[in-house]
Amino acid sequence: MTDNDTHDRANAVETDGGVAATAAQKHNDTDYLGSEVNILSPSTPYMRDHLRIVWTGFAVWVLAVWGPVTLTRLAPGPMTGEMPILGFPLHYFLVAFGAPTSALILSFWYSRKRDALDEKYGIDHAADTEAAETKSGSEVTATDGGAEE
Repeated sequence: MTDNDTHDRANAVETDGGVAATAAQKHNDTDYLGSEVNILSPSTPYMRDHLRIVWTGFAVWVLAVWGPVTLTRLAPGPMTGEMPILGFPLHYFLVAFGAPTSALILSFWYSRKRDALDEKYGIDHAADTEAAETKSGSEVTATDGGAEE
């Protein structure tokens, strides 16, 4: 009986983190949606581009939410009474109207950027749904793990 020791492989191949088998493999053969995400060191160009979009949106969100609060602390005069908008102090208007509006704008911006990124890398979510329909018959598995109704 031979010993099948998997620890000492003479023909071991160095991989790029489990995403691609060889360094020359094109991104079309990479499973971008099933790869593990490491925020500090993304494993694929798709994930690097996606995280750039996420971090940019996060920075804009921080400015939209915490900007008026910080400005009120740094310059309370102009923010609380010297510059009213529609009869409200500037800080109140920016927090009550600006933050929710910026959240809607950021949501729209993110969806557009994500669609452009999916198109750039050839990811088609409709094809995934069609493949799941033919694979499992009538029940379709949703991307979140549940079943679509």
